[in-house]
Amino acid sequence: MKLKYLLILLGVIFSCKKQENKYTDISYLREVYAQTDTSKWPAPELDSLVDKSTFQDIGILPKVKYPESNPFSAAKKNLGKALFFDGRLSKTGQIACASCHNPELAWTDNITRSLGHNRQNNGRNSMTIKNVAFAHTLFWDGRANSLEHQASFPISDPKEMNTDKNIAVERISKVKGYKPMFEKAFGDNEINLDRILKAIATYERTIVSRGSKFDRFIKGKKEVFTDQEVLGLHLFRTKARCINCHNTPYFSDNQFHNDGQTLFGTKDEDFGRYNVTGVKEDLGRFKTSTLREISKTGPWMHHGHFPSLLDVVEFYNLGNPSPIQKKYLGIGRDSLIPTTSPLLQKLNLTRPEIKAVIAFLETLSTRTQRVNLKVIPKE
Repeated sequence: MKLKYLLILLGVIFSCKKQENKYTDISYLREVYAQTDTSKWPAPELDSLVDKSTFQDIGILPKVKYPESNPFSAAKKNLGKALFFDGRLSKTGQIACASCHNPELAWTDNITRSLGHNRQNNGRNSMTIKNVAFAHTLFWDGRANSLEHQASFPISDPKEMNTDKNIAVERISKVKGYKPMFEKAFGDNEINLDRILKAIATYERTIVSRGSKFDRFIKGKKEVFTDQEVLGLHLFRTKARCINCHNTPYFSDNQFHNDGQTLFGTKDEDFGRYNVTGVKEDLGRFKTSTLREISKTGPWMHHGHFPSLLDVVEFYNLGNPSPIQKKYLGIGRDSLIPTTSPLLQKLNLTRPEIKAVIAFLETLSTRTQRVNLKVIPKE
């Protein structure tokens, strides 16, 4: 009997050792991950809260789907491009969509919170619009349900473009050069708000990441990843738990989570999704941002308070242990205490593992884009 138990024990040890070797053997991980068929990758370590039936792993971005109500055309894209960079949509004539979404800054602005009309600070950090075609809702709180819907918000926002929408249409209508552009895009030269928004949305859907280091690696170019980046990819899908929220080829589950950054009781307090829905369960929930281009889109989080990716990874590694401070509670406040998502847990990542995760995240970015603006009509 003793011999039998000894053999069983040795079997368990050998099995654990084999699994450990798979985790630490970079050559094995390099081989298995360098393919687009994610079913052949090591199984991701998913939390019990993640719906396995709808889960989609990270991978190559698919082709963009355009809505039936706003199909793609090259003429509409060119019109949308001109409008996206045209400051005449704003009250001062100086602020365009591109003011907060600069193509040379990974389609964001790299400041804590964007500056708008009269140099006012917006309430949140500017999200990149690269790959925004794959977002199900827009803004950190998801208040827009389509790109066409989203494009209307900044125009009338007093902290952004600060323009009456009808006045914005009038201004564009006075630019003679826009008449033929609208005719090519829509069949006649009528200029109205609906067409302006559809054109901008069409252009935004064409802004897609292609050919990141990660994309090249999983397409079979095994040598492009360093050993550290290979380990980082594996940690991303396992011990680091990133895959629970940052999944799909868009690297976002398109859902809302409370990761403990409501900043309750401070001057930067923000209840996120709750401000849109009024549902208590949405207190402190914010949309999962895409991680594509992440190394270029800092500072990070909805408040822009994290100046480096190291800060971001360390935050999640610690599981955000900061408690709500009682001194901020009072009449009517107790019912508004946000509940942090149970997905947030202490990770116990080592220093080399943290560096590996960051190294992997850096492979998700692509080259800086520069845009030719000759398409904008002058008069």
